[in-house]
Amino acid sequence: MSPKNLEISVVVPAYNEEKRIAVSLPVIWNALAARFSRFEILVVDDGSSDRTSEKVMEFGDSGHPEVRVIRYGANRGKGYAVRTGMLAAQGEIVLFSDADLSTPMEELDKLKKVLDEGYDLAIGSRALKESQIELRQPFYRVLMGKTFNKIVQLMALPGVWDSQCGFKIFKRAAAKELFGSSRIDGFSFDVEILFLARKRGMVFREVPVRWINSPESKVNPIGHSLQMIKEIFVIRWLYIFEKYEFRQTFQIGKESHTLVELTRQRNI
Repeated sequence: MSPKNLEISVVVPAYNEEKRIAVSLPVIWNALAARFSRFEILVVDDGSSDRTSEKVMEFGDSGHPEVRVIRYGANRGKGYAVRTGMLAAQGEIVLFSDADLSTPMEELDKLKKVLDEGYDLAIGSRALKESQIELRQPFYRVLMGKTFNKIVQLMALPGVWDSQCGFKIFKRAAAKELFGSSRIDGFSFDVEILFLARKRGMVFREVPVRWINSPESKVNPIGHSLQMIKEIFVIRWLYIFEKYEFRQTFQIGKESHTLVELTRQRNI
C-alpha cells in the first residue's frame, strides 16, 4: 500500500520512554485499527539513552508493520521531535499524542469530527467547561499552567484556553506548512504552531477532552516554565522581524548527524 493512501498518521514524541511506550503502542494501534484500514504510527526518539527505539522496533516487528521509529543522536526538545514526525508523516490527517496517553486515544473521534466540519486543525483542551479531568495535577502544576496561559493569551493567543494539551490533529497540508515554518524546539512549540495558524488564516477549534494526569511528567515546574516564557518572547520576535518562512523541505539541524529510520522500509 502506498504511503499516499494512508488515512491517518499518529506522531508520538518520546524521550527515555521505554516503559511507557511499550504500554502505549498497543493501545494506539488498537484504537487506530478499529477506526481506519490504512494508518501509520511514527515514534520519534528524541535522543533517548534507554531502549525506547528498541521497544518500538520490537512491537513493529511483532506483526505491526504500520509502526516505525525515527531516531536522531542528540536530545533536541519536544518541539523538534514533533516537527520531525509531522514532516515525515504521510497520512491525510496527522495527530500528535504524548506517549503517556494522558488524553485517551478515543478522544480522537471528537477532534476528527472538527476536521470533517472544515477546520484545518483541532486541539484537545483541558480548560473548557465540558472537559473531563479524571486525575488532576498537583496544585503547583495547575498554578504554573494557569500563569503560563495568561502570558500566552496576552502575547500570542487571545481566546485560547489550553495551548499545551498534548493531543492535536491537523489536515496534512496544514501540518506541512505550519511545522515547515516552525522554529521552537522546546515545550512552547504548541504556542508557535497555533500562533502561525492564526497569522496564516487557518481555522482551528479547542475541543474538550478527557484527561488523566500522568505522575511521571518530565516538565520541570521551574526550569521549563522559565524556558517556555522565554520562548514566547522569541516567537513574537521572530514574527515582528519577519523570520518565519514557509519551507517545503525540512533539514535536521546543522550538525553532522543525520536522521536515521531504524525500522526496515515497509510498504504499508
